[in-house]
Amino acid sequence: MAFCPNCGSQASGTFCPNCGSPIGSSGSSYASSAGPNAARAGGLSQNAASALCYALGFITGVVFLVLAPYNQDRTVKFHAWQSIFLSLALLILSIILPLFGHFVGLALSLLINLAAIALWLYLLFSVYNGKQVRLPVIGDLAAKQANS
Repeated sequence: MAFCPNCGSQASGTFCPNCGSPIGSSGSSYASSAGPNAARAGGLSQNAASALCYALGFITGVVFLVLAPYNQDRTVKFHAWQSIFLSLALLILSIILPLFGHFVGLALSLLINLAAIALWLYLLFSVYNGKQVRLPVIGDLAAKQANS
């Protein structure tokens, strides 16, 4: 016996006799789907929240560490911390690189900025599609922070 995803009453067939909502695979709702990609009540899926941690660097990383339903999820916390540490590393590089001289510092800055944009896009799309991306040094630090 199936239950209506809208009103919760028992139903047989493809429509609820009480409210008329569709029942079954064509009428599945967020409540009937489970798993890490299922949207929370009024919120984002785990993959979307994890990807958005990278959207504005450390700003969205801090936001997702503070927001209530997401700061309890270890995966979202990991990506928030990784975003914060990556932004911090890129900030430190942007301060250090001009010390190498005008031409060399400019060339290195350009290469690192292009690589950072490529990494940012890779992280956004990979994490949104459910792939767990762990950066070499930063990922270990983020994992320690997410588990504490």
